[in-house]
Amino acid sequence: MKRKQSDNTDKPRPSAYDKALGLLARREQSRRELHRKLDLGGYAKDESDKALARLGEQRYQDDERFAAMLLRNRAGQGYGPARIRMELKTHGLADATIRRLLDEAEVDWQASAANQLRRRYGGKPAADREEQGKRAQFLLRRGFSAATVRYATHADVDEADEED
Repeated sequence: MKRKQSDNTDKPRPSAYDKALGLLARREQSRRELHRKLDLGGYAKDESDKALARLGEQRYQDDERFAAMLLRNRAGQGYGPARIRMELKTHGLADATIRRLLDEAEVDWQASAANQLRRRYGGKPAADREEQGKRAQFLLRRGFSAATVRYATHADVDEADEED
């Protein structure tokens, strides 16, 4: 028995508002991200702008709420503040907003960095300076500050000295 192929031409295209609302129903998204997706969907700029303004007025789309969610998520995944800051900038958030959210975040960046070292390298301390450098580079790539990296990599060495 052959199935009849459905013809999508009969189905009306959703409005930009409905499309954006559907995207937001799946997960929080930044205004810039929604705008890009609507542009790729072929919606006119003015229709997209009106839809996003309406979603903002109704508080369905809120860049600050999106940023706070992303910050919590990335910090939980073990990323540092520099990496999170850069990701938030790609979503079009203002520097002042990003700075404020990072300052308000209740994250112990030093503990997070130390935890990432334990997860990646186990409980053993660095064997030599070269290994310590590799560990520092790992943390720097994850977005931790030089001071935090120095603390985490030297704490690793200090703990090894105490065990001797």
